[in-house]
Amino acid sequence: MATWRYSAMPSGVEAVSGCNAVARFVDFGRGRNGGGGASGGRRGIKADQLILMRKWQLRPMKRSFSVKNVSSEHKQKVKDPLTQQEESLGSLHSFPLDASSIASSIKHHAEFTPLFSPEKFELPKAFFATAQSIRDALIINWNATYNYHERLNAKQAYYLSMEFLQGRALLNAIGNLGLTGAYAEALSKLGHNLEKIAAQEPDAALGNGGLGRLASCFLDSLATLNYPAWGYGLRYKYGLFKQRITKDGQEEVAEDWLEMTNPWEIVRNDVTYPIKFYGKVLTDSDGKKHWIGGEDITAVAYDVPIPGYETKTTISLRLWSTKAPSGDFDLSVFNSGKHTQAAEALYNAEKICYVLYPGDESLEGKTLRLKQQYTLCSASLQDIIARFERRSGTKVNWKEFPEKVAVQMNDTHPTLCIPELMRILIDVKGLSWKEAWNITQRTVAYTNHTVLPEALEKWSLELMQKLLPRHVDIIEMIDEELIRTIVSEYGTKDSNLLEKKLKQMRILENVELPAAFSDLLVKPKKSPVAVSTDVLRKSEEEDDDEEEIESTDGKSKSVKEGIQGKKKKIPEPVPEPPKLVRMANLCVVGGHAVNGVAAIHSEIVKDEVFNDFFQLWPEKFQNKTNGVTPRRWIHFCNPDLSKIITSWTGSEDWVLNTEKLSELRKFADNEDLQAQWRAAKRSNKLKVASLIKEKTGYIVSPDSMFDIQVKRIHEYKRQLLNILGIVYRYKMMKEMSASERKKKFVPRVCIFGGKAFATYVQAKRIVKFITDVGATVNNDPDIGDLLKVIFVPDYNVSVAELLIPASELSQHISTAGMEASGTSNMKFVMNGCILIGTLDGANVEIREEVGEDNFFLFGARAHEIAGLREERAKGKFVPDPRFEEVKKFVKSGVFGSSSYDEMLGSLEGNEGFGRADYFLVGKDFPSYIDCQAKVDEAYKDQKRWTRMSIMNTAGSYSFSSDRTIHEYARDIWNIKPVELP
Repeated sequence: MATWRYSAMPSGVEAVSGCNAVARFVDFGRGRNGGGGASGGRRGIKADQLILMRKWQLRPMKRSFSVKNVSSEHKQKVKDPLTQQEESLGSLHSFPLDASSIASSIKHHAEFTPLFSPEKFELPKAFFATAQSIRDALIINWNATYNYHERLNAKQAYYLSMEFLQGRALLNAIGNLGLTGAYAEALSKLGHNLEKIAAQEPDAALGNGGLGRLASCFLDSLATLNYPAWGYGLRYKYGLFKQRITKDGQEEVAEDWLEMTNPWEIVRNDVTYPIKFYGKVLTDSDGKKHWIGGEDITAVAYDVPIPGYETKTTISLRLWSTKAPSGDFDLSVFNSGKHTQAAEALYNAEKICYVLYPGDESLEGKTLRLKQQYTLCSASLQDIIARFERRSGTKVNWKEFPEKVAVQMNDTHPTLCIPELMRILIDVKGLSWKEAWNITQRTVAYTNHTVLPEALEKWSLELMQKLLPRHVDIIEMIDEELIRTIVSEYGTKDSNLLEKKLKQMRILENVELPAAFSDLLVKPKKSPVAVSTDVLRKSEEEDDDEEEIESTDGKSKSVKEGIQGKKKKIPEPVPEPPKLVRMANLCVVGGHAVNGVAAIHSEIVKDEVFNDFFQLWPEKFQNKTNGVTPRRWIHFCNPDLSKIITSWTGSEDWVLNTEKLSELRKFADNEDLQAQWRAAKRSNKLKVASLIKEKTGYIVSPDSMFDIQVKRIHEYKRQLLNILGIVYRYKMMKEMSASERKKKFVPRVCIFGGKAFATYVQAKRIVKFITDVGATVNNDPDIGDLLKVIFVPDYNVSVAELLIPASELSQHISTAGMEASGTSNMKFVMNGCILIGTLDGANVEIREEVGEDNFFLFGARAHEIAGLREERAKGKFVPDPRFEEVKKFVKSGVFGSSSYDEMLGSLEGNEGFGRADYFLVGKDFPSYIDCQAKVDEAYKDQKRWTRMSIMNTAGSYSFSSDRTIHEYARDIWNIKPVELP
């Protein structure tokens, strides 16, 4: 019998089954500024509540009344933040919630919370009714969590991210509440299957890759571990895009995840904040700044509950949507026939939350991205500050703000938190610069996710001045503070050293020094004679290089002489470098902690990316290796394996304490365990074979090795290396007899998945090439089941939850030193998949944990990369003959009429943008091919392979996001768990 536990209900309402009526007496989100908690009035059971109880055959369970506290067996007393009167924090009530009650709740929502016509109860309608039923249970715990945290006034962490890749929520919520069996039985009574119902849910289109999935894993762990925390993001109407694969490669179409509404979200129409763009900054006679005019929009909160596992704690993911006031709709203009013009303000506001990462090739695209980032930062900080003020009561002590608030910036997208917090504290709350700067630095922290230039954002100073003029004022002052610190640290005696430090560390790039420091780097002028000689010599050198042309009379002339009739050199104007704001530098300067996300990455951050800052502030820099939630990524997505682990470790404790997974090591050679392990893997492979047939039409054998690379398509992740390796394998097969190829090669299904950004041309070429190779190989009767190449379209969390449990080999083959960490590698390892990879990101730590014998390693090391590129630039690289053979084979036309010259051109030459094999595909190709041969040999020995698989799962214990969150909470946020009574 499942038990539904909840708390913080008003006195007298002790047992009410899930329904929307709950919101009448437990109303989460009251109050404009940040949403209030449950109303705490003392009331008896109302008539409508009694009706609901009778409808669901429930009654107040006064006999089961119990109290449980965090630190004692007595009711904990706290002071109400407003009245300062001591009150009990509430009691724990419980009642049995059986399948019949759940079925009644689902039927209730199908009838009274309808989104579909009443005559049928088909899958879509059943899904929404089921989701609304479980949401009721979440709301009770959600309100209790909010109310408890509000009353305790505990320090909270606020996680700001442009992405939250949530995946489907139904099975996760039911599983976390321990109601999977009860809901399965209830739906069976109603003529439906739980898995089919869950499959109706679209993935929330709020993220793209590892950045967003990490954020979602973190929220799961924060709730499970009872940490007081919120997530903040944007509610994208169309997400990134839905990917279709056609004969031309990737095609992008808009996501439709919100077309039938999102049953998990609750719009908080009373939680809104003004957001301003453009305008101008005025200064009062007393020096106080005012940002006036411009474009005003409104951010509206949409809250999504995030339940913890086996705990009542349910925290919030607050997503912002944008709109303009209805008054901005010009009715007179509309009636005059200018309909588009009349609604322009509404469209400009709403489009901010249309698309994740809108294309930024145009000025309009750049402006929209910057608007998105500022909306996230401004709305979230206004919300956080309002909550702090409300909890502070009548007297707000701003010095305590960092003692109550920790703001984590997930990559550089939320960097504007720093100047925005400064703006609010100075312009709105009246604090001095010194006070505001101290508070900001103690509150904000920054996670760096990559060394790639596109992640270390730089914004046009001109664009930012236009869009956010007040923030540019503040950034300029922060830059000036930094200059003062650098000068104080390094002095002015060594002007070359000082100039180098300023150039590398300043927030403003290509911007003149402030007036106060204008004489710091004055260099002696050259004598007029010397200058004249230099100019003359330069002119002579340029004249020697002039191109000759044939004149009409047959005489040779220089280009300029031919045009002008005499020899005259006109110097080319030197373009002025763009003035930029370096967001990553601002993050480091404005926060108190900077962390990388894997051991090797954190060292690169200190030694290369931010070395100058590390020398200045070594105490700021930390490592926090990523982690993933074992609930979603083993327990729920791989139930067959989960049962095996529970059986062999003796309990389900491993779901919360993944250290228990290490106990599998002592059974790795046990034949019974190995047989069960292989059976579970094959069962999962059968599901993926069905998925592949459904999505692509190809039929694959579950007896083949499932070799998978699923992640964002990017040159540094080297899907190109993978597919060229497959091409080499195919070429070798074609050159052998049937018996030879069967003896040498293990049957493989090579599976790819992932999205190429819409404007990333080279990545899209790679997608097309993979699909072209698949079209040829998969239809080759000589090859049959020995080799299949599959590209699964529209890869997302739900697809990952099928692919990862079925995986046997997974490729994490990025150029060493370029993948910050990765999280998919952790998910694969948890599910007993063996990795082939470079020593990059978390691969390094995974290999240490699972053992060198259980990891297929190849490729150059991170410390070698710069030297190898330098060798290439000098023309010293000698390609392996097999690499040249593969390129020639591709160019032969065997994979169709498409030209792959531009794609392969990136691997040619010794220098130049888009050439010279920057990501070292050719360098690592021979090592990769040799390593793949070792994979084949290992797979032929299934006992050995199964042992390796078990050892991988056993060694994955330290890659739980629970461990990561404990480290963030201890070392960066300084927050403690708060368990509900």
